[in-house]
Amino acid sequence: MVAEGATRGSEGPDRHADGHARPRIGVLGGTFDPPHVGHVAAAAAARDELGLDRVLLVVANDPWQKSPSRSITPAEDRFALVEAAVSGLEGVEASRLELDRGGPSYSIDTVEALRAGVLGEPADVVLIVGADLVATLPTWERAAELAKLATLAVVARPGSPDVRRASGWHVLTVDGPSLDVSSSELRERLVHGEDVEGLVPDPVMRCIRARHLYAVGR
Repeated sequence: MVAEGATRGSEGPDRHADGHARPRIGVLGGTFDPPHVGHVAAAAAARDELGLDRVLLVVANDPWQKSPSRSITPAEDRFALVEAAVSGLEGVEASRLELDRGGPSYSIDTVEALRAGVLGEPADVVLIVGADLVATLPTWERAAELAKLATLAVVARPGSPDVRRASGWHVLTVDGPSLDVSSSELRERLVHGEDVEGLVPDPVMRCIRARHLYAVGR
């Protein structure tokens, strides 16, 4: 679904010189501190509704908009949690592109790398975000360039902000899960030993215990 009033890009995928369509890769980036069932459901919904070839959960190495204000769980731990979260989920995978690149993590760098063929061949990129992040897009690094290089897929649920505020973007909407869950709330629950059943995938919870994260198992 294309959001009313949004800027449209060209119809259909770009093609290689030999005529075959470029793969369409969804990018759901984040700190994932920790990943939760909302992340997994959003990735699966985008995969299915938009017909994406792959969805990457791209783990931020240094989430530059968050790291100055709070302690961030080490990147390798967060990557392990995301691997656990998507284990066995067809077409959805953890990506360490930003970890291997190092330094602050900017979506524009990841999108440019995917378009240039860092995974083997140039791809069309669909940037997947929650509706609550749309208002922050102008603050992202090289936001105007990013809007020209990627399609924006907004995962919305009833009561979500109007996505037409994403001026300059080609916007698609995805029906998101009716879940009210955030990583910050989950960190607090875990630290205080509170129940997170149904909010964190079981493999993630096992990984948290094994790595003694968020004071669990200490």
